[in-house]
Amino acid sequence: MTVTIIGIGLIGGSLGITLKENGFATRVIGVDASQENLHKAIRRRLIDEEMSLAEGVAVADVIVLATPVDAMLKLLPEILDRVNTYQTIVDVGSTKELMLNKIDGHANRNRFVACHPMAGTEFSGPEAALPELFAGKMCVIVDGEQSAPDALDTARRLFKSAGMNLSRLDRKAHDLHCAYVSHISHIASFALALTVLEKEKDEQRIFDLASSGFGSTVRLAKSSPDMWVPIFRQNRDHVLDVLDEHIEQLSKFRTLLIKRDFDGFYERIERANQIEKILK
Repeated sequence: MTVTIIGIGLIGGSLGITLKENGFATRVIGVDASQENLHKAIRRRLIDEEMSLAEGVAVADVIVLATPVDAMLKLLPEILDRVNTYQTIVDVGSTKELMLNKIDGHANRNRFVACHPMAGTEFSGPEAALPELFAGKMCVIVDGEQSAPDALDTARRLFKSAGMNLSRLDRKAHDLHCAYVSHISHIASFALALTVLEKEKDEQRIFDLASSGFGSTVRLAKSSPDMWVPIFRQNRDHVLDVLDEHIEQLSKFRTLLIKRDFDGFYERIERANQIEKILK
């Protein structure tokens, strides 16, 4: 199996090394706009060789689109124009509706399987790639009924070989749910980091006093804007909806503090504790 990965960052690089190590891929080809990323990926043995987009697509059995989601809007139609009836394309993007709307009706639409492996870290680039990144995590297949059965089977086998569990959603439900479980977490983390940086000018003091709780809460603020701004752009409406609710919840805590209503504060924290029923 020859796998071509377009975009050799954290996710693409991690998938490359994983598929090489587990034997799903006998040959991994890297395509990237950054020559530096390709050199790093070859040095780390995340990929076997580099090629141009046209070359990489032509020789692949499976094509993995692992660029920022804005770049996917341009690249996916181009790749669909090039593939034949035995090739499979999968993506790893965090938003789906806009991209899938764009390719509805394409002659080769059924060669594409929209996938979202729910895995990652706050770091980016091929130097951040990890061989066990996907183990035990969830991969969502979106609108799978629009993919050819053999392409769908290939996508399933690929992500199962990486140790992932599989789930299915339609495009609207996927983007809505991701706004709640992923996208808002990043905005909250960015906002908290900016709050602390604005109020605490002594960076050494932040480092000295930062607890593990603060570190885990603000960890996502290290995430790349190159990746996250396109996600917020494409999922704007759903993110605005959940952001409004988040602001409302913060406002309620603020009101309770102003009123010195710590019984109310206690009650709201107890209600928040119910999240453990979901996140065990």
